[in-house]
Amino acid sequence: MTKKPAARRESRRLALQVLYAADLAPAESTDSAFDRVAENFDLHPGALVFAKELACGALADREAIDERIRLHASNWRLERMAAVDRNLLRLGVYELIHTDTPAQVVINEAVELARDFGADRSPAFVNGVLDAVARARDDEAAHG
Repeated sequence: MTKKPAARRESRRLALQVLYAADLAPAESTDSAFDRVAENFDLHPGALVFAKELACGALADREAIDERIRLHASNWRLERMAAVDRNLLRLGVYELIHTDTPAQVVINEAVELARDFGADRSPAFVNGVLDAVARARDDEAAHG
């Protein structure tokens, strides 16, 4: 029996916390924020690598990711979203666009994190936006 799903979930949890920390202290370097937050996790080295890929990738591509979120979060300004929701969306969009993880897995994992860290309406909001991003990505691939 493998621990891969649990390790990946913990990787996403760490990546979310790094994104959240970077959102609150944007002057801090990505590596510094990652190292500081990662000290609080006891992850397998492979899970740590995946977490760093997610966090650093999402931060490096934040402008393009934020633009996708703006396109699909109807009637919501990114700046007005709860910080947890905004960073969950950044994490999910990065994983949808830049990894081979199936969309349904990405969305389900983001919804679970929204249940753990967000407000009552966060899971439905995150689900809706990420589903729209995934459908648009699939349409681009089919017609691109």
